[in-house]
Amino acid sequence: MHEVGEVLLLRDEGQYDSRMTTTRVAARVRWGVIAYLGYLAVFYGVWIANGIDYNRIGENEDTLLKWYVMPLAAGAVVIIIFVSAYGWWKPSLFDTGKRLPKWVWIIPALMALVAAINLLLGDYSSTTPTMWLYLVVGSILVGFNEELVTRGQLIVALRSRYGELGVWFVSTLLFALLHLPNTLFGTGPFGVIQVLFTFLVGSTLYLVRRVSGTLIFAMVLHGFWDFSTFASNSGLGSLGPVIGIAAVIVAIRLTRRESRAAIPIR
Repeated sequence: MHEVGEVLLLRDEGQYDSRMTTTRVAARVRWGVIAYLGYLAVFYGVWIANGIDYNRIGENEDTLLKWYVMPLAAGAVVIIIFVSAYGWWKPSLFDTGKRLPKWVWIIPALMALVAAINLLLGDYSSTTPTMWLYLVVGSILVGFNEELVTRGQLIVALRSRYGELGVWFVSTLLFALLHLPNTLFGTGPFGVIQVLFTFLVGSTLYLVRRVSGTLIFAMVLHGFWDFSTFASNSGLGSLGPVIGIAAVIVAIRLTRRESRAAIPIR
């Protein structure tokens, strides 16, 4: 039996019915949110224990290890446990519905191009081999963790109740809010702007999942973007939100069309 008031959606454009995938734990919004909060608790707990100063994360080998690699490694363990316990690996990593039009690839391609140029223009005179190692490991982990938490298992949970417009908005909003505590750890009021920028970038990553049919491409682009941002100081990373504005427009346009084509099943 479904919960009172729950609406599952079948779409004539090949969208999602949460009953189509067998999982150990039935997809429900509350389970997705619990995993999200569990990840946050562990990640920020390690930050606090290690005396985080957000503005100094990339300063040297020690700060990268304590404030980048270690909290992400701990968070990876937590989200892997949650997704494994739920049995949500397949729906978290792969979409069974119809993909977005191929032209949508233009937006993430621009984001990847900006990240690549940003790396080419960077000054690495003070970056040691160990720092490069920590930057690579941390970037892989941040792409894996944050995508699996928000555009992976959380999307599985949200699709049990919402149409795709709501899935995009809520998952991207929670991805953005994941960064709000940074205001307490060194960014100050700028952290609120960071949340807005992250929502825009997150919309691009949502489109990557939907156009590719898999979360893996979003993980790779996310990790590459963060690697570029942390490793290089050229400033081109500020173009990410500009690309994100286009992503928001496209996401609204395409997911509204999907939601309007939805047939409610009670």
